[in-house]
Amino acid sequence: MASLAEVLEVRTAEAAPELVEKISKDRIRCYACGHECPIPDGAVGVCKVRFNRGGRLHVPFGYVGGVQCDPIEKKPFFHAHPGALAYSFGMLGCDLHCSYCQNWVTSQALRDPTAVSPPLDATPDALVADATRLRARVVVSTYNEPLITSEWAVAIFRKARAAGLLTAYVSNGNGTPRVLNYIRPWIDLYKVDLKSFDDRHYRQLGGRIEPILNTIRALHEMGIWLEIVTLLIPGFNDAEDELQRLTAFLASVSPYIPWHVTAFHKDYRMNDPENTTPEMLVRAAQIGKAAGLRYIYAGNVPGQVGDLEHTRCHQCSAMLIERYGYYIRSYRITTQGGCPECGTAIPGRWGARFEGQVTSTPFLPGTRRLRTL
Repeated sequence: MASLAEVLEVRTAEAAPELVEKISKDRIRCYACGHECPIPDGAVGVCKVRFNRGGRLHVPFGYVGGVQCDPIEKKPFFHAHPGALAYSFGMLGCDLHCSYCQNWVTSQALRDPTAVSPPLDATPDALVADATRLRARVVVSTYNEPLITSEWAVAIFRKARAAGLLTAYVSNGNGTPRVLNYIRPWIDLYKVDLKSFDDRHYRQLGGRIEPILNTIRALHEMGIWLEIVTLLIPGFNDAEDELQRLTAFLASVSPYIPWHVTAFHKDYRMNDPENTTPEMLVRAAQIGKAAGLRYIYAGNVPGQVGDLEHTRCHQCSAMLIERYGYYIRSYRITTQGGCPECGTAIPGRWGARFEGQVTSTPFLPGTRRLRTL
């Protein structure tokens, strides 16, 4: 029986020229992620899915590890077309190995023999047609690390753009200037997991903090709509000093970048820390507010964090979007993307009008009918 690596090896294409560089006769360098792996002939990169065969870099192509329809609020994007349906696809593999990964079945499939997620053959045309049929507004690369499968994402995003859809990454942000420039023409929205503000913590997860910070700065400068998530893990990244430095950094890039601080629940191989409490999230939000951030949200504990689920005007504090979890209870942003009370422009990517919410819960395509809530 073929191994998963052997199954995936035939579902590949040659890397985009922008993302590979020849080092020597038998060695090439991959620029899909911040590791910038030098890969000898016959070897794989840190991600386990990009490999050198005969001096050519082969990359994942032509399959998905899974497809799901999510409310855009689940990604989470709170300042981009609220209520929209996000047609979400992923592949297999990751350049990090977080012990608390919620998507470990796909992200760690090449490292963990219990994380088997067979690939499903797919084409960009078929995926975009499915997204259109289901009335999705956005096509999102997620569930594994999208940077390491950027060639496949761009192939899909080209078709999605032609069909009038928006595109997005849900990513750890471990990028390079080359890969960001490669995806830049084809991407509208980008969520970065800023997992910590301590390089030692990032090295425990298999990476470094510098590429992530550079990615955040670059995405903002490129004008790609950016939102940041920090999963607050007791004893790992919740120290007051670390949160002060993290939020000060974000505010230095832009105080208007939405910051989502979300609750940790025991998952995968991390069962030691206690689950994050609502009080811990509120405390982190207070630190972010003191740092100057204007849009702070607390997630994974619906109805337990007061105003931290809602969007209020940063100028006059008027209620703009009221939420419960992923469900939008009210929407008051004007057709010009402003506050109805004071007229202040609200940072984000807003539609000309609120088009209703297709769903407030994730579902698999074809498993149930859609309904407007």
